[in-house]
Amino acid sequence: MTNLNRMAEQHILEYESRQKHVGELLGRVWEKTPTGSEHTDIRKRLEELEKEQDRLIVRLDEFKLKDLKNWREEEIEKSGLMGLWDALAQQTEKLAERLDE
Repeated sequence: MTNLNRMAEQHILEYESRQKHVGELLGRVWEKTPTGSEHTDIRKRLEELEKEQDRLIVRLDEFKLKDLKNWREEEIEKSGLMGLWDALAQQTEKLAERLDE
């Protein structure tokens, strides 16, 4: 296995870990979210975060399906997708903290 292949597989595992973490966070926030009409802004934000999660899941699936031989090293080395997962997790955590207040 080439170094490039190992890097790609490592990134995919990291992305999948972030995906799982974000999914668990969203689930916990939904459980904490009150159902009253005064909390529609929170539910709307959660729906937006779920849409972003869905978009990233599609990108992750596309990333996994690419032929490793055709990947450009710079594409794998830059952490663009990882940064997006981290940003989504941070936004979800902030929403969770808001509910804990």
